[in-house]
Parts: sequence; C-alpha cells; structure tokens
Amino acid sequence: MSDDEQRGRGAPSAHSSAHSSAHSSADSSADSSASSSASPSVSPSAHASVHRIDGLLGDLQVADEQPVAPRRRADAERNRAQILAAAEQLFAEQDPRSVTMDRIAKAAGVGRATLYRSFPDPPSVAVALLDEHERRLQGQLIHGPPPLGPGAPAGERLAAFYLAMLDLLERHLPLALGAETGAARFRTGAYAFWRVHVRTLLVDHGVEDPDPMIDVALSPLAPELFQFQRHELGLSTERIGRSLSAFARRLLSSGRGN
Repeated sequence: MSDDEQRGRGAPSAHSSAHSSAHSSADSSADSSASSSASPSVSPSAHASVHRIDGLLGDLQVADEQPVAPRRRADAERNRAQILAAAEQLFAEQDPRSVTMDRIAKAAGVGRATLYRSFPDPPSVAVALLDEHERRLQGQLIHGPPPLGPGAPAGERLAAFYLAMLDLLERHLPLALGAETGAARFRTGAYAFWRVHVRTLLVDHGVEDPDPMIDVALSPLAPELFQFQRHELGLSTERIGRSLSAFARRLLSSGRGN
C-alpha cells in the first residue's frame, strides 16, 4: 500500500492538550490561593456526592450517581436503526431523488426532530447506508489479495476495481443514486478514497501527470451512467465489465511501468 493510501487520518491537535494543561495550572493556583484565605468550614460529608476531575472541585464537580447516557444512547441507536431500515426500503421502492425527510420519518415511526438529530437530509441517510458496503471494498483494495489488492500490475488492479464497483452498483444502485449523484458525488469520503486509489495506480504505472486522468478513469462509475446503461440501454453488467476491463488495460498500457 502506498503512502497516499496510508494518509487521511489527522493527528490529534496539540492545542487542546496545551490549553488543558495551562487551564489546569491556572485553576490550581487560584484554588490554592482561595483555600489559604478561607476557613476550612466544609465538612467531609459535604463532598460525599462528588468526585474530583483533574484535582479540581467547583465547576468540574460530578455527581456519583450513574448517568442516564447509556439509555439515551440505546434509544438513539434504536432510532437510527429504524431510520436506516425504513430509508433503505424507500430508496429501493421509488426514485431515490424523490425521497424526502418527511417520508423517511413517517416510514421509520420517528419524529422529524429525531430524524434531523441524526441526518440533515436524505442524501446523508443514503450515504450512511452505502458507507458499510463501500468500506468493505476499501478494505479489499488495501489488504485484499491481488488483482483487487496489492501485488498485481496497475492495469489489472484497475480492471478488478471496475468489476468490484460494478458489482456494488448492481446490488446497491438505489443507495448510490440517493447518495452520490451530480456534484454531491465528488464531495463524498468514498469518492475521495477512490481518487487516491486510482492516482496510486497511475503513479505506480509511471504516468507522469496522473491528476488530470483520475476523474476520467472514475467517470464510467457514475451511478447515473450505470443506471442509463443498465436500465435504458439494457446492457448487462458483464458486458459493461468487459468493456471497462479492456479500457483499464489500454489506459495503463503506456508509461514507464514497473
């Protein structure tokens, strides 16, 4: 796996650690000063219902009682599961672009406020549904056996990627149409990952200026194009796959190579 494919996860910011340390020092000094000037009139029992966080009392006092967050999290997870199940059915039954938040909320049996706490719009629901399937493919591209994973020539890997993406589109086209059409397609995290992968293949093959070619290589995988070819032209997935595999090998048949 290339360095490009390893990137993408930012390191934790040092600012928050430094700020926390400075804030703790300042509060500790203030607390010490206040304690020396005030009489110790607080009895031990007064502290029975609180415990210290980072050695401070006051604003950071926390009750010993168990929080109710686990129940709220369970409710939220249950609502999310209901929303995703209902939305997936709606996306499959009708034009995904006609699915509205009102329809999702009604089908899921949740309030609009509950729905909007989890998702801002229908495409974000479709993205969440499609994300799991795309993550599996991403893992195969990084760690899987060749030709989809590392170890095969760039042209063969690109051809295998095309076939895997066609299979994903065939099985989950309604979700892809709901999540990755038009300009929105280019802003998804999955598309950014596909760009890194294709760029890596172009660079590995020795293409001197790969960047203009990345989106050209990805353009045959647009959900709208796949829908048009499959459902209006009547082309089979196998026929589209054969053509894209040949295209991948021709695209990477020139250049310095490995």
